Amino acid sequence: MRFKYEDLEIWQIALELVTAVYELLKKFPEDEKYDLVSQGKRAVVSIALNIAEGSGRKTNKDFSLFINRAISSLQEVDAIFKIGINLGYITSNDYSSVAILLEKEYFKLIAFDKSLIKESIRRKYSNKK
Repeated sequence: MRFKYEDLEIWQIALELVTAVYELLKKFPEDEKYDLVSQGKRAVVSIALNIAEGSGRKTNKDFSLFINRAISSLQEVDAIFKIGINLGYITSNDYSSVAILLEKEYFKLIAFDKSLIKESIRRKYSNKK
C-alpha cells in the first residue's frame, strides 16, 4: 500500500532529515542521551509524522495545522543543535550539513502550507457560486 504523503517532497526531505539528525546526535555526550538527544530524535521524527498524519485529513485547513506542527518541530531540532554548539557538543561545521537540510525543509514546508491555504480559500469561494 502506498499513501499520498509518500510522494510529497516535504516527506522525502523529512526522511533525509531523520537520518542526518540521528547521525549528528551521536556526537552528543552520553549524559545527554535522555535529554537533548532523546528530544532531538522525537522532534525530527515528529516532522515526518505530522506530514504523514496531516495528509490523511479531509481538509486542507486541517492538513495545514499538521504542517505548522512540523515547522515547529523543525525549529525545535534547529534549537537543539544550536544549544549543542553552545555547550561544545558539536561544532558549527558539524551542524552545517544538517542546517542546509533544515533550511530547505523549512522553506518547502512554508510554501506547501501557503499552497494549502490558497487552495482552501479558492475552494471556499468556488463553492459559494
